[in-house]
Amino acid sequence: MTMEAIRYEDGSIGYPGHPRGPGGAEPAETIDLSEYTAEVVTWTTSTATPPGVREPNTMAIVEFDVEGESVRALGQVTTDDVETGDEVRPVHVDELREPGAGIREPDSQDWDGYRFEPV
Repeated sequence: MTMEAIRYEDGSIGYPGHPRGPGGAEPAETIDLSEYTAEVVTWTTSTATPPGVREPNTMAIVEFDVEGESVRALGQVTTDDVETGDEVRPVHVDELREPGAGIREPDSQDWDGYRFEPV
């Protein structure tokens, strides 16, 4: 599984990818962000989480530097011990939340994804 970002014809990179980039640029290639590390820009810990989401749940906005282009992403952190400026790497997990705890049918969507782990 990849943490797929899109590089657009104008050189900008977006995550998640969209059919059009800034200024209407067409997608040109995909980039796997899981091959990069990022820096924590800011973070927060939620103690009142939705059903099936771990509690407490620490989330961070992180910034990747991909060949001089800045790419930001939001996601869960593997630990509650994180600080602004920490270096993190994406790690794949099978379940970001417990599939049977919500109102959706467990088979109706994917439950895996990426968390950020301090390096």
